Amino acid sequence: MTQNMPLISRDRPARPAIADLVYDALHKQVLNLDLKPGEKLSEAEVAKRFDVSRQPVRDAFYRLSKMGFLLIRPQRATLISLISIQAVMQAQFIRIALEAEAVRHAATRLEAADIHALEDLLAAQKDAMNADDKLRFHQLDDAFHREICLRAGLEFTWDLIAENKGHMDRVRMLSLAFSSQAAWDDHCDLTRALAAHDPERAAKIMRAHLSRIHAQLVRIRAEHESYFEPEDPPRMP
Repeated sequence: MTQNMPLISRDRPARPAIADLVYDALHKQVLNLDLKPGEKLSEAEVAKRFDVSRQPVRDAFYRLSKMGFLLIRPQRATLISLISIQAVMQAQFIRIALEAEAVRHAATRLEAADIHALEDLLAAQKDAMNADDKLRFHQLDDAFHREICLRAGLEFTWDLIAENKGHMDRVRMLSLAFSSQAAWDDHCDLTRALAAHDPERAAKIMRAHLSRIHAQLVRIRAEHESYFEPEDPPRMP
C-alpha cells in the first residue's frame, strides 16, 4: 500500500468533514493509480495513517465502493477493484446517450458568456497539459463536460454520468500518457460547434470524442494487463 498518505488532524471539524478529506485523498490515489488495481486496503491501517478514527475511513470506503473503486469483502481484505472492461463500456454507452443529446440541446441554448466560460476551461486544460499535470487535466476535463450540462440546464445528466464512470476514469487517466492532445482538440472543436449553434455537429463530435476509448482500451490493456479483470476484449455496445 502507498506510504505517502497525508495526515489529517483530529482537530478538523466533525466526522463528515473528515470523511470527505479521507475520501478525496483516497479517490485521488486510486485515480492516479498510486493505489493500484488489486491492491489490498486495510481500514485500520488507513485510519492510522490518516490519524483519524475508523468511522470516517469506513464512510470513505463505502463511497469508493459505490463508485466501483473498492471491493469490500466482509471478514476478508478490502481490495482496489480491478478495472472491468464491461463497466467501462457501459459507462461509455451511458455517456454517449446522455452527452450527445446534452450538447445538441446546449447548441440551441448557450450564449456568448457560456462559450467564454468553456474557453476559460480550455485554456486551463491547455496549461495542465503543458505542465504534464495529468490529474489536473482530468479534473478540468470533467469540469468541461459538467459545465456544458450545467449551462444547458441539464446538470442532472452529469450526476447520472458521475455515478457510473469510476472504471472509465482510471482508463482515461492511463490514456492521458498519449491522448491528452487529441482530447483537448476535441474539446476545442466541440466549443466551436456550440458557439456556431450547430447541434448536429456538436453531437457528432461528442460521439466521436467518447468513442476514442475503444482504441485506447486495447493499448492500455496490453500495457497493463494485471490492472484488468480477465474477460473478453472490448466490443462496441
